[in-house]
Amino acid sequence: LTAVPRNYDPALHPFEVPREYVRALNATKLERVFAKPFLSSLDGHRDGVNCMAKHPKSLSTVLSGACDGEVKIWNLTTRQCIRTIQAHEGFVRGMCARFCGTSFFTVGDDKTVKQWKMEGPEYGEEEEPIHTILGKTVYTGIDHHWKEPVFATCGHQVDIWDEQRTSPKCSLTWGFDSISSVKFNPIETYLLGSCASDRNIVLYDMRKSTPLKKVILNMRTNTLCWNPMEAFIFTAANEDYNLYTFDMRFLESPVMVHMDHVSAVLDVDYSPTGKEFVSASFDKSIRIFPVDKGHSREVYHTKRMQHVITVKWTSDSKYILCGSDEMNIRLWKANASEKLGVLAPREKAAMNYNQKLKEKFQFHPQIRRIAQHRHLPKSIYGQIKEQRIMREARRRKELNRRKHSKPGSVPFVPERKKHIVAVVK
Repeated sequence: LTAVPRNYDPALHPFEVPREYVRALNATKLERVFAKPFLSSLDGHRDGVNCMAKHPKSLSTVLSGACDGEVKIWNLTTRQCIRTIQAHEGFVRGMCARFCGTSFFTVGDDKTVKQWKMEGPEYGEEEEPIHTILGKTVYTGIDHHWKEPVFATCGHQVDIWDEQRTSPKCSLTWGFDSISSVKFNPIETYLLGSCASDRNIVLYDMRKSTPLKKVILNMRTNTLCWNPMEAFIFTAANEDYNLYTFDMRFLESPVMVHMDHVSAVLDVDYSPTGKEFVSASFDKSIRIFPVDKGHSREVYHTKRMQHVITVKWTSDSKYILCGSDEMNIRLWKANASEKLGVLAPREKAAMNYNQKLKEKFQFHPQIRRIAQHRHLPKSIYGQIKEQRIMREARRRKELNRRKHSKPGSVPFVPERKKHIVAVVK
């Protein structure tokens, strides 16, 4: 007689794995069915949205600056504009809120730095800035210290200002070029990073009042963003369609190269958890990347959305805001298929169970195919195909060159080091 395998434990089902696989498949399909990330658009600007800032204390308040010098303050719960200020002549180049949330700063093409009250003026009062600083050159970006009354502006050089004074405390330069963005580190608050148009990313220490080191890339970096959870990690958005995550202690090669965009990446912002970041691109889409993965987990686009110039991840980690060329600010869910509103305990338990199932079977070909499939605009789809062909051609050319050269004369260069020109200390 052949031995029949019998399972005497009633808690274990004989077909446990096939059963769970079917559940995981259904959960993955339902996730794609319910993926409706777009929530609403905040319209009211009369020119392209150039920059945005989050309120440090209030989740529902967000600030935006446009190319016609107008600044608007929005309430996200009602999705209405609370207040409009004609702040500058020409573009609003950058804006940031003070760490206490009582005021905010803007810089524009009219060479001024202005500080405004977060609250609107009283009845009968004029809408006027608290302070105005007139500079010598155009400022292209501004960022505020996370704990002290100090802010930094960039343009011809990086200037560190005290809020009480009308001249900078110190000016930091390394080489001569226009600097496009400057950012304070949220953890090691005396560290700054800046991107210049001569392809440099420069790191400064406010206490030493000298630059620390810089890394030169193949193409220009538009902006950078520090990881809010890991002090030394920052991600740079580059013109060569990629994003680079660096550890500032080892700038010789990036920790990760994130490739998926098909045009220059214009802005990047981390989620407050530090696990993911969102990037905005000239290819009219925004993508969400996990920090440790080279490809995006999500891509958002609409037919009307033009070049996305600025993007912000809200402080509760649930929503993403993006401002684009055609005068609109759009509000998206960070998790496309997430159910909004109050969840019953059973719903919560079911969602957690489904999430674990999806993680367990995520590499199964059928499930992976469904989870990764996205509908893309024809233009992006075509460019992705074209770039794949170009990458393959470059690879083939390198292989041929290596095959027909003296052994060792054509070295293997890893993908991460290809884009770095030099590190200067």
